[in-house]
Amino acid sequence: MMRSKIVLFGDSITEQSIRENGWGVPLANAYSRRADVLVRGYGGYNTRWAMFLLGHLFPLDSTKPPTATTIFFGANDAALLGRTSERQHVPIEEFKENLRKFVRHLKDCSPTMVIVLITPPPLSEEGRLAYARSVYGENATKIPERTNEVTGQYANACVEVAKEMGVWYINLWSKMQETDGWQTKFLWDGLHLTTEGNAVVYEEVINVFNEAGLSADNMPMDFPHHSKIDSKHPERAFQQNVCDIPL
Repeated sequence: MMRSKIVLFGDSITEQSIRENGWGVPLANAYSRRADVLVRGYGGYNTRWAMFLLGHLFPLDSTKPPTATTIFFGANDAALLGRTSERQHVPIEEFKENLRKFVRHLKDCSPTMVIVLITPPPLSEEGRLAYARSVYGENATKIPERTNEVTGQYANACVEVAKEMGVWYINLWSKMQETDGWQTKFLWDGLHLTTEGNAVVYEEVINVFNEAGLSADNMPMDFPHHSKIDSKHPERAFQQNVCDIPL
């Protein structure tokens, strides 16, 4: 039996999701023996650069496309022109069109794939400045390379595209700001997620997957549970799956 695949596609916030206390870890655990959670996160990438990865990560001729894919970009696209991270900046209209292209490509891979757009989280400007001071000392920038206001514009654009394309979405930018003290509770450097921030993403993703009919409890487990295996005739437990056993 070939397991389903869930792909997490995004920037550093996705790349770091597989670290200890990252949001990808409990997700992989939740789908253990039911679906393989594949982390495809690329630190520093914006949607313009990620466009070159689509054909490699999601080939149109795949015989087993992902059952679900999360698309989690925007934090780098929202970097400001004239600031220290301007090379990552992508104009908002291009950002929206890039998201549309991502979605169209995934739908071409599989019309039944569950596609979830995740907005960038909110941005703590003071947190970014404090982080810069901790790394560069007196040489640190005195103005943040991103702002929460502009990041919010990209988050809204992400939601607009999701509604337009008829796919699922998580408005992380709005969700996190419902909690007092989100700046330090959910973000350790003003941008990347703390343990608590990762927990928010995990809960939101699980909720969407459940609503979309991808509850792990309803997905088949690959191969028999050990309690179903007769120690004297173990082959009997595998006979129904014998054709699916990979060589």
